[in-house]
Amino acid sequence: MGLVRLFIKDCDNVTDPAVRERYGILSGAVGIVLNLLLSAGKLFAGLMTGSISITADAFNNLSDAGSSVVTLVGFKLAGQKADDGHPFGHGRMEYLAGLLVSLMILLVGVELGRSSIGKILRPEAVDFSLVSTGILAASILVKLWMGQFNRGLGRKIGSAAMAATAADSLSDAVATAAVLAGTLVNRFAHVNIDGWVGLAVAVFILRSGWGAAKDTINPLLGESPDPELVKQLRELVLSHPQVVGMHDLIIHDYGPGRRLCSFHAEVPQDADILDAHDAIDHIEREIKEKFGIETTVHMDPIATADEKVNQLRRQVADLARVVEPEMTIHDFRVVRGPTHTNVIFDAVVPHKCRLTDEEVLQRLRQAVSALDPAYQAVIQIDRAYVE
Repeated sequence: MGLVRLFIKDCDNVTDPAVRERYGILSGAVGIVLNLLLSAGKLFAGLMTGSISITADAFNNLSDAGSSVVTLVGFKLAGQKADDGHPFGHGRMEYLAGLLVSLMILLVGVELGRSSIGKILRPEAVDFSLVSTGILAASILVKLWMGQFNRGLGRKIGSAAMAATAADSLSDAVATAAVLAGTLVNRFAHVNIDGWVGLAVAVFILRSGWGAAKDTINPLLGESPDPELVKQLRELVLSHPQVVGMHDLIIHDYGPGRRLCSFHAEVPQDADILDAHDAIDHIEREIKEKFGIETTVHMDPIATADEKVNQLRRQVADLARVVEPEMTIHDFRVVRGPTHTNVIFDAVVPHKCRLTDEEVLQRLRQAVSALDPAYQAVIQIDRAYVE
């Protein structure tokens, strides 16, 4: 990563949007220069030999140069500060840049496939040239280096756009290797497989583009948080003795380094409110410092001193897991009356649960009533990611 140290000051501070922007500019600039050189070399080789696969590979590199321009512009736009119209910044432009790169990869794959099918149906003689063979071999080495370079940058700053660019470079290396193999087969075995090689390359490129597209679409649509991050957040929150539980965790991703988090923290109802509030403030600051996530915490007071209520809460939680193994409950309260007792709680049901909300309600109410006919369950169902 000598280029990183040379061109990016404070390169280890990857949570800084300005530093991320410089990473994107470096990746884009390197991609533009190298892909233009490769495209020119392959176009020369393709015209010299009359090979559709080499010519198509040249245009593939030309599209890669365009993709690098998109990456550069995307990171530049993502680095803009928040404004009145975009109070959470422009970080998602990085995801859009990655998506555009993926779409360009798919377009190249479609066009290459179309041209290759035409060459299969109407084969033409392909000339052999040591110059073109050398250009293809050099291109493979350059693309392998670009793949490793962008993969390293992507891992360093956690960038889906750079991961897409790395995948594109590695697919290009494989595609060019296939073209080179086809050229050698045609020269020494006298079998013209130029069109078939082009079609195989097109399929490989389409597969690579689709995988890269999924990696950028998911954060744009709003994907579930990383389970390891959820685990670390829970451990941090529950390390504070004032907090006895947490639920309703939500993480919004507005681009790398621009995440917002909210959740409910359960505290004993008889706790000192100032002490509990101070702990909540400390938790918000700690999450910001450790994970770079702006956090808002809602404080939920719950009864913890009544052992009968605690026992009933545990029983109801066990019953909920019988209905759905990953179901959890929170905001548990018991209100006793002269004729019946209301057992009030929220049930968090995972999205993957096949039961409808009405079926979940019915089964929970029946299970609670089985504990004691006087119990009447008052339940709020929430569908959510269950951490």
